[in-house]
Parts: sequence; C-alpha cells; structure tokens
Amino acid sequence: MTHAVKVSSLQQWHDRAGTLAPVLADALQVCCTRPVPQAECCDVLDLLHMLGCDAQTQAAALWFELARADPHLWQTEARKLPPELQRLVAGQQAAEQVWTLHAQRSSGGGTEGLRRLLLAIVRDLRVVFVLLARQLARMRGAAALPEDQRATLARQTRDIHSPLANRLGIWQLKWELEDLAFRFLQPDVYQRIARLLDERRTDREGFIRDSLSELQHALEAAGIHADLAGRPKHIYSIWKKMQRKALDFSDLYDIRAVRILVDNITDCYAALGVVHGRWPHLSEEFDDYIARPKANGYQSLHTAVLGPSGKTLEVQIRTHQMHRDNELGVAAHWRYKEGGSSDTEFEAKIAWMRKLLEPRSNDSALAAELQTELLEDRVYLLTPKGEVFDMARGATVLDFAYLIHTEVGHRCRGAKVNGRIVPLTFQPQSGDRVEILTAKLPDPSRDWLSPHHGYLNTSRAKDKVRAWFQRIAHDANVAVGRAMFERELKRFALMSADTTKLPAHFHLKSHDELLVALALGEITPGQVSRVLLEAAQPPQPVSTLPAIVAARPRALDQSALSIEGIGNLLTTLARCCQPLPGDAVRGFVTRGRGVSVHRADCASLARLERRDPDRVIEVTWGRAATQAYQVEVELRGYDRKGLQKDVTGVISNASVHIIASSSRMFAQTGEVEMRFTLRVRDFEQLSTLLGKLAALPNVVEVRRVGVS
Repeated sequence: MTHAVKVSSLQQWHDRAGTLAPVLADALQVCCTRPVPQAECCDVLDLLHMLGCDAQTQAAALWFELARADPHLWQTEARKLPPELQRLVAGQQAAEQVWTLHAQRSSGGGTEGLRRLLLAIVRDLRVVFVLLARQLARMRGAAALPEDQRATLARQTRDIHSPLANRLGIWQLKWELEDLAFRFLQPDVYQRIARLLDERRTDREGFIRDSLSELQHALEAAGIHADLAGRPKHIYSIWKKMQRKALDFSDLYDIRAVRILVDNITDCYAALGVVHGRWPHLSEEFDDYIARPKANGYQSLHTAVLGPSGKTLEVQIRTHQMHRDNELGVAAHWRYKEGGSSDTEFEAKIAWMRKLLEPRSNDSALAAELQTELLEDRVYLLTPKGEVFDMARGATVLDFAYLIHTEVGHRCRGAKVNGRIVPLTFQPQSGDRVEILTAKLPDPSRDWLSPHHGYLNTSRAKDKVRAWFQRIAHDANVAVGRAMFERELKRFALMSADTTKLPAHFHLKSHDELLVALALGEITPGQVSRVLLEAAQPPQPVSTLPAIVAARPRALDQSALSIEGIGNLLTTLARCCQPLPGDAVRGFVTRGRGVSVHRADCASLARLERRDPDRVIEVTWGRAATQAYQVEVELRGYDRKGLQKDVTGVISNASVHIIASSSRMFAQTGEVEMRFTLRVRDFEQLSTLLGKLAALPNVVEVRRVGVS
C-alpha cells in the first residue's frame, strides 16, 4: 500500500489502497457514504499504516467515527462485529471522558493524572495509537477552526497527546503534535523561532542527510560497522531548550543531531575519534555518559561539532544494547528528558506499549504476554471537580476519602459513585466519579479498623483512624479495649484462659497497654484469641500408651492429627468441645474407641485427667489438616424481617456448611436465639465468620458453644 498522494475521500483511499483485509474493507464500505469526516479519516488511516497497526485497529478508527456520526446505524452494525473490534471502539469512546475532563479544567494542572487515567480506562493498548493518529489529523486541519476551538484542541494536544507520543517513542507523531500545538498556542514565539532558523525544515533534513553520508564513509574507512540516523530538532524542542537552559538561539549547538549505533563500547570511542577527526569539536559540549552514566542509568556519548558548511551538529554515540536499554529500560528517553519521578509499574506499562511498534511474527503470543504483564493494580478515580487520584486496586470509597484529605475521611458518612449512593465498603473502578458525603463534625468509627468489616484496605487510611483515637482520653481507650477483650474471650469460650503473658507476647509492658492497643486497632481480637489458644497447649512430655489401645483405621484424615510416638490409631473429635485446627488440643485414650481429641482447656478433659491421668496423651494438628470439622455457634439478637436470611447468607458466602440449625423467639423481649451446627475448615475460618455475623444489624452477640 502506498501513501504518496493525499486523498480527501474514503472511496479514493480505498481505490488507492488496492486489496485490503476484509475487516477494513467492510468498515470502508459502510463509512464511504456516511457523514464522517472523510479527509480526516484518510489521514488517520495513513498514519496508522505508517505505525504498522493492523487492519482491525484501522477498521476500529472508522467504526468510531460512524458511532459518533450515526449512533443508530452503529447500534445495528455493532452487533455484527466481533467482540475484539467492539472493544477497540469502546476504548475510543471511553477516552472521550478524558477529553471532556480536560476541557472542563481552567488550567493545565494535573494533566499527568489525566494521562494515567487514559491508560487505565483504555484496556486495549492499540486504542492509544488511534487516539494519537486522530489527534494529529485534527491538528493538521485546525487552522480552519474558530480560534477558541483551535486553542482547546492545541491545549489537549500539549497536555495529553504529545507526552504520550513521547513516552511511546513515536517520534514521527511527537514532533508534529508538539510543533502544531506550539504554533496555535504561542503563534508569535513560534514565528520568531521559525525566522531564526533561516532555513526550511527540508533544508535542515538535507543537511542531516549530507552529514550522515560523509560520516558513514569515514566510519567505513576506519573499519567501524555502524547504523546512522538523524532527526533535525523541531521548533518546539528548540524553544524548550532555550527556556530550560536560559540560552539565546545563537548559543544552541544541537539544532541538528545524528545518532551512531555500534556493536560494542570499544567502537563507541573509536567512532568518537572518527567524528572529532573529521570535524572540529566543541569541548564544552562533550559528555561521557558511558563512563559516568546518569542517575537513571542512561548511557551514551554526546558531542557537538562544526559539521559541513560550518553548521553545528550534535552527535550521539552508543551501542545497540544501550539504545535498547535507553528506549525500553529505566533510562527511557522520555523520563530523563521530562524529569519525571520514578514509577516502576507505570514505566513497565509504557515500555510494553512501545514493544507494539516493533516488528513481530507472532501477534497472538505477544497479546497473551501483554495480558499477563499489564494487569493494572491501581485504579484512577475522579472527584466531582474532575481531579484524578490513583489508589491501590481493592481500596474502598472510605480509603478514597482519606486520600483526598484526613479531615474528609474523619467526617465521611457516605459516598456516591457516578451519582449512586454506595456503602463505605464499596470498591470503585477506574474512571468512576466519587463524591464523598460528609458530616459537620469528625466522628470516625472503631469498626473502620476491623478487618472483618472491610471498611479500610489501605495502611495510610488505617493509620489516620488510629491517630484519631489516640487523641481520645486514655481511660476511654482502656474501657473500650476491655469490652472488646472480654467479648472475644466469651466469644471463643476462653474466660478461664491465662492472660498474664499476653502483653509480653505483643511486646507491651502492661495489660492496660494491651487494652489500648485493642481499642486503637493495633491488635485485633482475633490475634488475642489465637495466642490464648496456642498458649493453652501444654508442654509435650513423653507419654506411654496403655496396651488396651489396638491399631485401628483412623476416623480422621491421616495427616490431620499427629499423636506423639504412635501411628495408625483411630482418632475422633470430642463432641463436648468440638476442637478445630488451630485450637490447642490433647488426646484421651478411650477403651475400644481409640483416641478422643479434646480442646486443651476442655472441662470434660480436665475431669478425665484427674480420674485417669495416664490416659491423657499429647496430640497436635498436622500440616495438612484439610478436612472439615464440626462446631456449634450461638447467635443472639433482636428479631427483624430477614434476619435469618441474612445470617444464613453470611454463612453460605463464607463457604461454611450448615449441618443443623434451630431458633427460638422470646416474645416478651423481642429477642431471638439461633443455634447452628457448622462444618468449618479451621479456627481462622470460624473467627472470620463470627466477625461477619457480629457485624449484622440487630445482632447482639455471636459465640462458639459446646465448651463448658
């Protein structure tokens, strides 16, 4: 396909192009007679072809224009298209959100957030190339637009499209986007620099070609194999350097530049000798970034010489590997030039996007690799004013409130996402507009710190809430912590447990400090109950097994329990205390029924041990205790419509099986008591379930039963 002659209609473009892929031919056939911007579409197709984009990408650019011009026809045609093509069009439609946000801004502040938002909502990376090509086509025809529209388009190009083209390394688009935006936003300065160049762009390109030819012959004569390329500086780049270095135009030495790529470092310095031997060099303009790389790892030799006709010429010399590293690695050209801060994940995404420009033989393999490498782990959210904030994926709207400002988080009472009220545990997605609803006075809830409730998922927000409660009086924190502590002991039937060693376990000095830590969420109730259960496990002395126990098949999984010194025993879980993996346990040798496994603090076991201590043996849970265990749970609360449905729903969602259930109603008080026999995996699953049940409305208490 050739593109030497510009055309103004899609039919002409089709005739000139010749044989086309069916997907593109179909799009052209529909769009040829529709009110789409024909000349602009032709320009976009030419640019996408130059970038090596596939036929689907080019077709998606046409279908998007049809969707804008004739929405009803698009709805009909869209149903006939493959899902991948529909996604490419949807990505372009999503990008319109960014353009709208940019137009609403009174200044260019925060444009980096808009660029990140764009990449977050555009799931298929090929869409970015369509957006850049369309923007350049629009900018080429912007001179015919009214001045206000032209200025808006130019600001959008300067703030979003030019930086993206630069980061992608698409130099063919970057310099033209920058120059056109500069021309429309600062026409006087643009014209002044254009006059100072005192030559046309084609003349400068001719000078580069002559310099490359002369340099190529000199390098070949020296026996150096090298690849040479040149790119004349464009007007916007010249102005930026004048501003950045406070230089006059006459002091610039790199208006024209060439790059030499060689095979190894030795050839780099050999090529430098050839360049300096060929033309006089400017010593003050020499930089050796190979011996002394930049802080970001950038490596290259930079020098400036007086080239043919006495005109200054900048020469960059590096190896092919250095060039690849500078283009795709941590020293990417866009980063050292723009002076941006390090963001490894974002750089990795940009680097992979650049790889789409490289020739490849297996598109499907690359696409699969991209899907693996580019899984976005951050979401980009909008405030009602259009400001962009990014958070870790999985953060809630309450996390977002604290990200905006600490006081906003403290006063948060609700949130709207895209105009719809949502709970504080709602996790928004990229592109959502989040509005935080606040009260007049700050009043955080201690429930926000509970991992079971799921209000906060970022450490920053949790630290802010803890800091708030630390300002409350010490006595109040002790009282709250004591209530939480006693409730947890009762919940897991640990009221008789020894708690004297708890503070030392958590590196605290006193029991009051432990209670304060509980109140502030620095220690969770679940951690306390876990430590107490482990502490209840007594030392494991060597014990002898009475001869009355015979070898029998196990009732539990072979790896579920480990009995000291004994193998191949029948083991059963005691019904009196219903131990779970994670509980401290001991065994009692029965007559004819193997070993009955009890919780270490079981009252029944204590009575058996006093009566016959020789029958008590040490038992521990195995590493692969994967079978289910039976436990009874009691729930008390005030009756309401749907309470039992909510309770059973929570149990089901926790992947816990209900074996039996019963309930009774106390009409005089309106209270209800429910009992469930459940099959759970281990103590951790039970603890999480109890926390979720306790958080339900009207529930007063949830506890494990079956322990005396």
